[in-house]
Amino acid sequence: MSWRVVIRPKAEADLQAARAWYESRRTGLGDELLAEVGRAIRVLEETPERRPIYYRGFRRIITQRFPYKLFYRIDASRVVVFRILHTKQEHQRQLTPGG
Repeated sequence: MSWRVVIRPKAEADLQAARAWYESRRTGLGDELLAEVGRAIRVLEETPERRPIYYRGFRRIITQRFPYKLFYRIDASRVVVFRILHTKQEHQRQLTPGG
């Protein structure tokens, strides 16, 4: 079964801010971050239930190359990504279902 992954606006904003930051450090590095997040999303399309509940119903997947976590919930036949946060950020205060 292939799951449909939905990226919420806050997660999209997180990703665009991170991309801009990396791109400002080195041209092309922001695109490398996007590719890494894309790999994590492809994993979620195949096996989102593989990761345990992390906090208040949220699960997370950690990217391999860059220090980012995608926080998501499984909702019927889709996976909803709520936030994409740096591993050093405080997560619990930023995770809300409406986000």
